[in-house]
Amino acid sequence: MRYLVVALGLLTRLVFVEPDVINLDLSLIQRRPSADQGRIMSAVLAPSEESGAIILAEGIENERHLEQALTLGATIGQGWHFGRPGNLIPGAPPAKSLCIDTQRAPVPASPFSVVRDSARLRVGRCDVLLGIPAHLESLGHQADDLVVLGSFQHANRFTPATRRRYEALANRCPLVGGLGVGMPSVPAPGVRGANLHTNDSLIDEWAVVVVGAHYAGALLARDLGDDGPRGDRRFAFVVTHDRKAVVAAARLLMARITPQHPHGAANHGAGTRQA
Repeated sequence: MRYLVVALGLLTRLVFVEPDVINLDLSLIQRRPSADQGRIMSAVLAPSEESGAIILAEGIENERHLEQALTLGATIGQGWHFGRPGNLIPGAPPAKSLCIDTQRAPVPASPFSVVRDSARLRVGRCDVLLGIPAHLESLGHQADDLVVLGSFQHANRFTPATRRRYEALANRCPLVGGLGVGMPSVPAPGVRGANLHTNDSLIDEWAVVVVGAHYAGALLARDLGDDGPRGDRRFAFVVTHDRKAVVAAARLLMARITPQHPHGAANHGAGTRQA
């Protein structure tokens, strides 16, 4: 089971996790309504709508907290409004367990494989395509909740100009990453790197992915293996704003940047019931 606690700073990361249960931090339930609430509601309800994730709210201590939890989409609530901690009543029936189907669709092998059957597949030279990632990257200077991930095949294609762009993005965006064979763990200040193995399928691909709580866009391309100058190399490519495809590609890149950690156990608290 994938279980995620959501606080204000985690909204962008929510799109990568595909949780089974989304746990709303009590700061979201107990704080006074503000302009941020609409953003929070949209960011939380979107993955719940797409995947059927259950939304659980903690810290419900009164009717106002309950109303706010319901507004944010919670169907399960936890807090003193439902009951104080105490010993189990002798002979009480056991609590119903939360059973969730954890079967998931097969994971695609690489970002380009997400879109390779698209009717919008085109072929273009590198020089012509360069303006597309430049545009996608520029969005990171306009919004502060975007994750920007770039896969460059080899570290030598992470040029000094690209390094400067990504360093500037890292000063604003919550996560900026670069991947390639020979890529250092920190290719630019604030940028997270991933050194690809020479047999990784990603070394034949060029990908720039930008995704946030409210925006998703990507260039997903595969090198056609041309010889000659770099700018003349041709790529089969798709530019997509299909959120499902963009997030799937982003997760594949994130998996290479971020090591897998064991899932922490959920904290158990007082009084939990159906909201």
